[in-house]
Amino acid sequence: MTNRRTSHSNQPSKLRPNKTKKNGIGSLFMVLIVVGIVRTSFAGAFHIPSGSMKNTVLVGDYLFVNKIGYFIQTPKYIPFTSIEIPHLHIKTWDVARGDVVVFEYPGDRDEITAHKRDENYIKRCVGLPGDIIQIKNKQLFVNGVPFPNPSESILTSDTEPAGLVDSRIFPRGAQWNADNFGPLRIPKVGDVLSINKENIDAWQIFIEREGHHVALGMNDQVLIDGKQATDYTVRRDYLWMMGDNRDNSEDSRMWGFAPMDNVIGKAAIVYWSWYNPPSSGSGDGYDPDEVQKFHIRWDRVGTLIK
Repeated sequence: MTNRRTSHSNQPSKLRPNKTKKNGIGSLFMVLIVVGIVRTSFAGAFHIPSGSMKNTVLVGDYLFVNKIGYFIQTPKYIPFTSIEIPHLHIKTWDVARGDVVVFEYPGDRDEITAHKRDENYIKRCVGLPGDIIQIKNKQLFVNGVPFPNPSESILTSDTEPAGLVDSRIFPRGAQWNADNFGPLRIPKVGDVLSINKENIDAWQIFIEREGHHVALGMNDQVLIDGKQATDYTVRRDYLWMMGDNRDNSEDSRMWGFAPMDNVIGKAAIVYWSWYNPPSSGSGDGYDPDEVQKFHIRWDRVGTLIK
């Protein structure tokens, strides 16, 4: 009897390694979930691939982004995919003019849906919902007041004159260029836009991005979701984003308004920086002003983004 008890009591010990392994896998899974939540909801890392914000941030800078500076949010996409899921986006603080902001790219000027939905941009927010933006000979004005150029911004002396039309400029059909632009009001929730056959070309993509279908009916009447319309009420708040390297930045002047809902967070600090030029000496991320060999920028590590 005693031997049987001893033998019986020893049997469970054979199962302990598997149990320990399962516990370890479970713990690792929980850690990954927690890390995912922290990165999605509180803080994240961002790599600078282009020179549009030079010299505020440089190609090869790695930034920490404060995600709770403006919003508390849950994941927008299924991990490792571009499949959007229901998510929360709760406002905490206001975006301010002058903030360096990371946001989800809304798409090219004539795209209803961005061709790459999870592509993130970093720019300086220079205009808030309801602001009026204008550029005169490269000088930015916000609500009629000159907007101070950032301390690290780059502006060349070459200026496209007023009246010279750049067909790439936003909105479609505008008679402006990147150096002489506007005036243009940034939409805010509740704004009522007057629309007609003359201006619908400029507003069609904007309205369709807000979830509607736009067309011209008989006698050139504007139809929104099949119903005749002479105005449209804006559903979201928008921002105006520009790069500090003004002559080499594809920003709101080219693709338009950035929805407030697309904001990911505020650029906070450079935690690592290096430059590794592409072998071709060109392409995205190429910076001819850098030494043409790999190097670490120790002086930029720990730099606060302003």
